[in-house]
Amino acid sequence: MTWNLTPDQLDIQARARELATTVIGPRAAAVDEAEQYPWENVEALQAAGFTGMTIPTELGGPGHSFLDAVLVVEEMAKVCGVTGRIAVESNMGAISAVMEYGTEQQKKLAADLVLHGDKPAICITEPGAGSSASQMTTRADRQGDRFVLNGMKHWITGGTVSKLHLIFARVFDEDGNEEGIGGFLAVRDENPGLSFGKREPTMGLRAIPEMEVIFTDMVVEPEMVLMPPSGFKRGFADLMNAYNAQRVGAGTVGLGIATGAYELALAFAKEREQFDRPIAEFQGLQWMLADMSVKLEAARSLTYRAAESRGPNDSPFPDPAMAAQAKIFTAEASIDVVNNALQVFGAAGYSRRNPLERMYRDVRMFTIGGGTAQILRTVVAARILDMKLPQGRGGFLPRD
Repeated sequence: MTWNLTPDQLDIQARARELATTVIGPRAAAVDEAEQYPWENVEALQAAGFTGMTIPTELGGPGHSFLDAVLVVEEMAKVCGVTGRIAVESNMGAISAVMEYGTEQQKKLAADLVLHGDKPAICITEPGAGSSASQMTTRADRQGDRFVLNGMKHWITGGTVSKLHLIFARVFDEDGNEEGIGGFLAVRDENPGLSFGKREPTMGLRAIPEMEVIFTDMVVEPEMVLMPPSGFKRGFADLMNAYNAQRVGAGTVGLGIATGAYELALAFAKEREQFDRPIAEFQGLQWMLADMSVKLEAARSLTYRAAESRGPNDSPFPDPAMAAQAKIFTAEASIDVVNNALQVFGAAGYSRRNPLERMYRDVRMFTIGGGTAQILRTVVAARILDMKLPQGRGGFLPRD
């Protein structure tokens, strides 16, 4: 299926596939085994123009769409989930938030960093505030026109390697009154008070550090406050809108990994012989492969559609419900596809000499990271029921 891609998009896809096949794929096993951030892959993405794709032309970027970036992410993830994840965060998420809500100075700073290979980090999750992000305890205390940040984030993807950090914190005025949740920009090694704690040893995607990020009396000057139109009071929702693009990107990594696994299984089924014939001649395996192809086509349709969508009120970011639907289905289908691809290989798929073992570990992240499948179902339910569905102990809203 071509999804009616434009000639330019087909060119982007072809160039990404060539880079993935010739450069990224051959390194994937070593990258996973070393558990070290793949700077050589980052340089290859940068040289190909695949970092900062969504940055506007007036800031030095190519001004591509989210769907254009998704095409690159999918091709990278087919051979290396880590590189696919880097491609997401080099084109979506924090960089998108800055491009939409930032001042000209902030946009220029972020664009220069990302176009030179930085993968910005979004600092939201805390040990006690995962799915319930609004319960974060990291605080930003106003002191004149500056803010002083204290607290800790956990599971921050790219901590220690990312330069630009978009930090979410509760804002308090000088009298200690809470103003809401705000976004604050900091640059590694340039902001005293920003440090790193433990690295989380992860099951998959092991070459990207998942870190504790610690803020100790970290001063943020007014020019580094990312202020959306709604201000601090309701600005958290604006900032989280930018996360819908990241959500689509995360699902795309799962889609890419699963597509790569399916293609390996398809080829293996034609080559592997048992009982004096290729195993592709057995109907049991034919149906497994057919089901895998159906799930991938459905996942790709949902993902591409979400990437092309726009949210309510002229939002430039993907529609929240469509992004949630795409990520739910794609993440769950991708786990199933990779699992069945490994099954096609039998014992060979269970060996660490085979990429299926790595793919199986990598793909498991995507029903968790970027919003769990369970929380995203609540997002979808709220849209289709046209209801606010609070999750707190206070229960649902009373009937009129």
